[in-house]
Amino acid sequence: MHRNHDVTLDQAFYREHGERFHGQHLEDSHHCIKLVTESPSVVLLRHEPALIRLTRADGPNTVFKIFGSPYSQSPGNWAFGYESNDAAALWAQIPIDTDIVVTHTPPQSHCDQKPNGMFVGCVALRSALSLIRPHLAVCGHVHEGRGYERVHWRGKLINTEIETETGPESDSVDHVTRGVLPPMGSKKQSLVDLTGKRDKRLDNEGFSYPGPRQHDLTETQPVSVTVSPGPESSAGISEKASPRNSPSAHPSLGAGSLGPNSCGFGYALQTLRMETCIVNAAVVSTSWPHQGGKRFNSPIVVDLELPVWQDHAVANG
Repeated sequence: MHRNHDVTLDQAFYREHGERFHGQHLEDSHHCIKLVTESPSVVLLRHEPALIRLTRADGPNTVFKIFGSPYSQSPGNWAFGYESNDAAALWAQIPIDTDIVVTHTPPQSHCDQKPNGMFVGCVALRSALSLIRPHLAVCGHVHEGRGYERVHWRGKLINTEIETETGPESDSVDHVTRGVLPPMGSKKQSLVDLTGKRDKRLDNEGFSYPGPRQHDLTETQPVSVTVSPGPESSAGISEKASPRNSPSAHPSLGAGSLGPNSCGFGYALQTLRMETCIVNAAVVSTSWPHQGGKRFNSPIVVDLELPVWQDHAVANG
Protein backbone atom coordinates (compact mmCIF):
# COMPACT_ATOMS: atom_id res chain seq x y z
CA MET A 1 0.00 0.00 0.00
CA HIS A 2 1.27 3.47 -0.93
CA ARG A 3 1.48 6.53 1.31
CA ASN A 4 1.64 10.29 0.89
CA HIS A 5 5.43 10.37 0.44
CA ASP A 6 5.32 7.88 -2.46
CA VAL A 7 4.93 10.72 -4.95
CA THR A 8 6.10 8.77 -7.99
CA LEU A 9 3.33 6.21 -7.49
CA ASP A 10 0.51 8.77 -7.77
CA GLN A 11 0.66 9.35 -11.52
CA ALA A 12 -1.71 12.33 -11.74
CA PHE A 13 -0.02 14.03 -8.79
CA TYR A 14 3.49 13.39 -10.13
CA ARG A 15 2.67 14.76 -13.57
CA GLU A 16 1.65 18.05 -11.97
CA HIS A 17 4.08 18.32 -9.07
CA GLY A 18 7.01 16.02 -9.89
CA GLU A 19 9.47 18.84 -10.56
CA ARG A 20 8.97 20.18 -7.04
CA PHE A 21 10.37 16.92 -5.65
CA HIS A 22 12.87 15.79 -8.29
CA GLY A 23 13.66 18.90 -10.33
CA GLN A 24 14.68 18.01 -13.88
CA HIS A 25 15.51 14.41 -12.95
CA LEU A 26 11.99 13.05 -13.09
CA GLU A 27 11.23 9.39 -12.58
CA ASP A 28 9.06 7.29 -14.89
CA SER A 29 5.93 7.00 -12.75
CA HIS A 30 4.49 4.15 -14.82
CA HIS A 31 7.72 2.16 -14.45
CA CYS A 32 7.81 2.78 -10.70
CA ILE A 33 4.30 1.39 -10.34
CA LYS A 34 5.17 -1.68 -12.45
CA LEU A 35 8.09 -2.48 -10.15
CA VAL A 36 5.56 -2.99 -7.37
CA THR A 37 2.57 -4.46 -9.22
CA GLU A 38 4.63 -7.04 -11.12
CA SER A 39 6.40 -8.34 -8.03
CA PRO A 40 5.23 -11.91 -7.27
CA SER A 41 5.62 -11.29 -3.54
CA VAL A 42 3.38 -8.21 -3.28
CA VAL A 43 -0.40 -7.78 -3.12
CA LEU A 44 -0.72 -4.05 -3.78
CA LEU A 45 -3.99 -2.44 -2.64
CA ARG A 46 -4.73 0.97 -4.16
CA HIS A 47 -8.00 1.90 -2.47
CA GLU A 48 -9.50 -1.50 -3.21
CA PRO A 49 -10.49 -4.76 -1.52
CA ALA A 50 -9.03 -8.22 -1.97
CA LEU A 51 -10.02 -11.55 -0.52
CA ILE A 52 -6.90 -13.48 0.46
CA ARG A 53 -6.62 -17.22 0.88
CA LEU A 54 -3.43 -18.64 2.35
CA THR A 55 -2.97 -21.97 0.55
CA ARG A 56 0.44 -23.26 1.54
CA ALA A 57 0.00 -26.92 2.46
CA ASP A 58 1.72 -26.54 5.83
CA GLY A 59 0.22 -23.10 6.49
CA PRO A 60 -2.86 -22.02 8.43
CA ASN A 61 -5.22 -22.08 5.36
CA THR A 62 -6.91 -18.94 6.64
CA VAL A 63 -9.02 -16.56 4.57
CA PHE A 64 -9.90 -12.91 5.05
CA LYS A 65 -11.16 -9.87 3.15
CA ILE A 66 -8.87 -6.86 3.33
CA PHE A 67 -9.26 -3.29 2.08
CA GLY A 68 -6.21 -1.10 1.59
CA SER A 69 -6.04 2.61 0.80
CA PRO A 70 -3.10 5.05 0.45
CA TYR A 71 -5.21 8.19 0.96
CA SER A 72 -4.52 10.69 3.73
CA GLN A 73 -4.77 14.41 4.44
CA SER A 74 -1.57 16.31 5.16
CA PRO A 75 -0.47 19.92 5.52
CA GLY A 76 0.99 20.98 2.20
CA ASN A 77 0.77 19.19 -1.12
CA TRP A 78 1.43 15.46 -1.07
CA ALA A 79 0.48 12.35 -3.01
CA PHE A 80 -2.82 10.54 -2.48
CA GLY A 81 -4.52 13.48 -0.79
CA TYR A 82 -8.24 14.21 -0.67
CA GLU A 83 -10.51 17.07 0.29
CA SER A 84 -12.71 16.89 3.38
CA ASN A 85 -15.87 17.24 1.32
CA ASP A 86 -14.89 14.07 -0.60
CA ALA A 87 -14.15 12.03 2.52
CA ALA A 88 -17.57 10.42 3.04
CA ALA A 89 -17.76 9.17 -0.55
CA LEU A 90 -14.16 7.96 -0.39
CA TRP A 91 -14.60 5.79 2.70
CA ALA A 92 -18.07 4.59 1.68
CA GLN A 93 -16.20 2.47 -0.88
CA ILE A 94 -15.00 0.08 1.82
CA PRO A 95 -17.14 -3.10 1.55
CA ILE A 96 -19.20 -3.56 4.68
CA ASP A 97 -18.04 -7.17 5.21
CA THR A 98 -14.34 -6.26 5.24
CA ASP A 99 -12.39 -8.13 7.93
CA ILE A 100 -9.22 -6.00 7.93
CA VAL A 101 -8.99 -2.33 6.91
CA VAL A 102 -5.55 -0.88 6.17
CA THR A 103 -5.39 2.88 5.58
CA HIS A 104 -2.49 5.29 5.65
CA THR A 105 -4.53 7.85 7.58
CA PRO A 106 -5.85 7.02 11.05
CA PRO A 107 -9.47 7.60 12.06
CA GLN A 108 -10.04 10.64 14.22
CA SER A 109 -9.71 10.13 18.00
CA HIS A 110 -7.99 6.76 17.61
CA CYS A 111 -4.17 6.55 17.54
CA ASP A 112 -3.95 9.97 15.88
CA GLN A 113 -2.89 12.39 18.62
CA LYS A 114 -0.05 14.84 17.92
CA PRO A 115 2.35 16.09 20.62
CA ASN A 116 0.31 19.31 20.86
CA GLY A 117 -2.71 17.25 21.94
CA MET A 118 -4.66 17.62 18.70
CA PHE A 119 -6.41 14.64 17.10
CA VAL A 120 -5.76 14.88 13.37
CA GLY A 121 -7.27 11.69 11.94
CA CYS A 122 -10.18 11.52 9.52
CA VAL A 123 -13.70 11.93 10.92
CA ALA A 124 -15.32 10.22 7.93
CA LEU A 125 -13.04 7.19 8.28
CA ARG A 126 -13.92 6.93 11.96
CA SER A 127 -17.60 6.98 11.02
CA ALA A 128 -17.12 4.36 8.31
CA LEU A 129 -15.33 2.04 10.73
CA SER A 130 -18.23 2.37 13.16
CA LEU A 131 -20.51 0.96 10.45
CA ILE A 132 -18.16 -1.76 9.18
CA ARG A 133 -16.74 -2.80 12.55
CA PRO A 134 -13.81 -4.78 11.11
CA HIS A 135 -11.73 -7.10 13.23
CA LEU A 136 -8.61 -5.04 12.65
CA ALA A 137 -7.97 -1.50 11.36
CA VAL A 138 -4.32 -0.68 10.69
CA CYS A 139 -3.02 2.83 9.99
CA GLY A 140 0.07 5.02 10.24
CA HIS A 141 0.77 8.58 9.01
CA VAL A 142 0.62 10.19 12.49
CA HIS A 143 3.94 8.90 13.79
CA GLU A 144 3.38 9.94 17.40
CA GLY A 145 0.09 8.01 17.48
CA ARG A 146 1.78 4.62 17.35
CA GLY A 147 0.06 2.03 19.51
CA TYR A 148 -3.30 0.31 19.62
CA GLU A 149 -6.82 0.68 20.96
CA ARG A 150 -9.62 -1.83 21.35
CA VAL A 151 -12.89 -0.15 20.43
CA HIS A 152 -15.99 -1.74 21.94
CA TRP A 153 -19.15 -1.00 19.95
CA ARG A 154 -22.70 -0.56 21.15
CA GLY A 155 -25.03 -3.38 20.21
CA LYS A 156 -27.46 -1.18 18.27
CA LEU A 157 -26.53 0.65 15.08
CA ILE A 158 -27.20 4.34 15.77
CA ASN A 159 -26.52 5.88 12.36
CA THR A 160 -26.15 4.43 8.86
CA GLU A 161 -24.68 7.58 7.31
CA ILE A 162 -20.98 8.43 7.25
CA GLU A 163 -20.35 11.58 9.26
CA THR A 164 -17.86 14.23 8.15
CA GLU A 165 -18.12 16.91 10.85
CA THR A 166 -15.58 17.00 13.66
CA GLY A 167 -17.23 16.17 16.95
CA PRO A 168 -17.17 13.86 19.97
CA GLU A 169 -16.72 10.13 19.69
CA SER A 170 -19.36 8.30 17.69
CA ASP A 171 -22.55 7.25 19.49
CA SER A 172 -21.79 3.75 18.19
CA VAL A 173 -18.83 3.44 20.59
CA ASP A 174 -19.45 1.96 24.03
CA HIS A 175 -15.92 2.34 25.37
CA VAL A 176 -12.27 2.28 24.29
CA THR A 177 -9.39 0.37 25.89
CA ARG A 178 -5.92 1.75 25.17
CA GLY A 179 -3.28 -0.95 24.89
CA VAL A 180 0.22 -0.89 26.35
CA LEU A 181 3.32 -1.80 24.33
CA PRO A 182 6.96 -2.10 25.44
CA PRO A 183 8.85 1.23 25.42
CA MET A 184 11.14 2.22 22.56
CA GLY A 185 14.41 0.34 22.75
CA SER A 186 12.95 -2.62 24.62
CA LYS A 187 13.95 -6.09 23.47
CA LYS A 188 10.43 -7.34 24.13
CA GLN A 189 8.17 -8.02 21.18
CA SER A 190 5.43 -5.44 20.56
CA LEU A 191 2.64 -8.03 20.52
CA VAL A 192 -1.09 -7.35 20.33
CA ASP A 193 -2.89 -10.54 21.34
CA LEU A 194 -6.52 -10.76 20.23
CA THR A 195 -6.85 -14.54 20.61
CA GLY A 196 -7.39 -14.86 24.35
CA LYS A 197 -3.99 -16.46 24.98
CA ARG A 198 -2.45 -13.47 26.76
CA ASP A 199 -5.21 -10.88 26.65
CA LYS A 200 -8.98 -10.88 26.27
CA ARG A 201 -10.21 -12.44 23.03
CA LEU A 202 -11.54 -10.00 20.43
CA ASP A 203 -15.34 -9.85 20.61
CA ASN A 204 -15.90 -10.14 16.86
CA GLU A 205 -17.38 -13.21 15.14
CA GLY A 206 -18.55 -11.61 11.88
CA PHE A 207 -16.32 -12.71 8.98
CA SER A 208 -16.55 -12.25 5.21
CA TYR A 209 -16.04 -16.01 4.98
CA PRO A 210 -18.98 -17.71 6.76
CA GLY A 211 -18.16 -18.97 10.21
CA PRO A 212 -20.31 -21.27 12.34
CA ARG A 213 -22.64 -18.42 13.40
CA GLN A 214 -23.26 -16.76 10.04
CA HIS A 215 -23.90 -19.34 7.30
CA ASP A 216 -27.32 -17.79 6.72
CA LEU A 217 -25.82 -14.35 5.99
CA THR A 218 -23.77 -15.14 2.89
CA GLU A 219 -23.93 -16.41 -0.67
CA THR A 220 -21.16 -17.44 -3.05
CA GLN A 221 -19.55 -15.15 -5.63
CA PRO A 222 -16.09 -14.92 -7.24
CA VAL A 223 -13.36 -13.06 -5.36
CA SER A 224 -9.86 -11.79 -5.91
CA VAL A 225 -6.53 -13.45 -5.21
CA THR A 226 -5.00 -16.56 -3.73
CA VAL A 227 -1.75 -16.24 -1.81
CA SER A 228 0.42 -19.34 -1.81
CA PRO A 229 3.89 -18.73 -0.32
CA GLY A 230 6.61 -20.91 -1.77
CA PRO A 231 10.04 -21.74 -0.37
CA GLU A 232 11.63 -18.72 -2.08
CA SER A 233 9.05 -16.07 -1.21
CA SER A 234 7.00 -15.06 1.79
CA ALA A 235 3.74 -14.24 0.02
CA GLY A 236 3.69 -15.04 -3.70
CA ILE A 237 0.43 -14.73 -5.64
CA SER A 238 -0.10 -18.09 -7.26
CA GLU A 239 -3.47 -17.80 -9.03
CA LYS A 240 -6.80 -16.08 -9.25
CA ALA A 241 -9.49 -17.65 -7.11
CA SER A 242 -12.18 -19.46 -9.08
CA PRO A 243 -15.95 -19.41 -8.36
CA ARG A 244 -15.83 -23.08 -7.40
CA ASN A 245 -13.46 -22.61 -4.50
CA SER A 246 -14.08 -18.97 -3.66
CA PRO A 247 -14.90 -18.00 -0.08
CA SER A 248 -18.33 -16.48 0.24
CA ALA A 249 -19.26 -12.81 0.06
CA HIS A 250 -22.75 -11.36 0.02
CA PRO A 251 -23.65 -10.28 -3.56
CA SER A 252 -24.91 -6.84 -2.52
CA LEU A 253 -21.71 -5.90 -0.70
CA GLY A 254 -19.43 -4.34 -3.29
CA ALA A 255 -17.70 -0.99 -3.33
CA GLY A 256 -19.89 1.74 -1.94
CA SER A 257 -22.02 -0.82 -0.13
CA LEU A 258 -22.88 1.27 2.93
CA GLY A 259 -26.22 2.30 1.48
CA PRO A 260 -29.81 1.20 2.12
CA ASN A 261 -29.58 -1.95 -0.02
CA SER A 262 -27.10 -3.51 2.39
CA CYS A 263 -28.68 -2.39 5.67
CA GLY A 264 -30.29 -5.76 6.41
CA PHE A 265 -27.05 -7.63 5.97
CA GLY A 266 -25.17 -4.87 7.79
CA TYR A 267 -27.44 -5.11 10.82
CA ALA A 268 -27.07 -8.89 10.93
CA LEU A 269 -23.30 -8.76 10.58
CA GLN A 270 -23.00 -6.07 13.24
CA THR A 271 -24.67 -8.30 15.82
CA LEU A 272 -21.54 -10.45 15.48
CA ARG A 273 -19.08 -7.54 15.36
CA MET A 274 -18.84 -5.95 18.79
CA GLU A 275 -15.17 -4.95 18.88
CA THR A 276 -12.46 -3.60 16.57
CA CYS A 277 -8.75 -3.32 17.28
CA ILE A 278 -7.22 -0.16 15.77
CA VAL A 279 -3.42 -0.25 15.38
CA ASN A 280 -1.17 2.64 14.40
CA ALA A 281 1.86 0.71 13.20
CA ALA A 282 4.15 3.68 12.45
CA VAL A 283 7.78 2.57 12.45
CA VAL A 284 9.30 6.06 12.33
CA SER A 285 8.50 7.63 15.70
CA THR A 286 9.09 11.28 14.78
CA SER A 287 7.50 13.62 12.27
CA TRP A 288 9.29 15.86 9.78
CA PRO A 289 11.65 17.72 10.23
CA HIS A 290 12.74 15.01 12.74
CA GLN A 291 14.48 17.28 15.21
CA GLY A 292 17.34 15.40 16.80
CA GLY A 293 17.26 12.81 14.02
CA LYS A 294 14.89 10.03 13.11
CA ARG A 295 13.99 7.48 15.75
CA PHE A 296 12.38 4.14 15.06
CA ASN A 297 9.84 1.88 16.72
CA SER A 298 9.91 -1.89 16.58
CA PRO A 299 7.26 -3.56 14.39
CA ILE A 300 3.91 -4.38 15.96
CA VAL A 301 2.81 -8.02 15.72
CA VAL A 302 -0.92 -8.77 15.87
CA ASP A 303 -2.14 -12.25 16.80
CA LEU A 304 -5.66 -12.62 15.36
CA GLU A 305 -7.91 -15.62 14.83
CA LEU A 306 -9.25 -15.98 11.27
CA PRO A 307 -11.57 -18.53 9.62
CA VAL A 308 -10.16 -21.49 7.69
CA TRP A 309 -11.35 -22.11 4.15
CA GLN A 310 -12.51 -25.63 3.40
CA ASP A 311 -11.09 -26.65 -0.01
CA HIS A 312 -8.00 -28.48 1.24
CA ALA A 313 -7.63 -30.28 -2.09
CA VAL A 314 -6.60 -27.01 -3.71
CA ALA A 315 -4.35 -26.11 -0.78
CA ASN A 316 -2.52 -29.42 -1.03
CA GLY A 317 -2.33 -29.34 -4.83
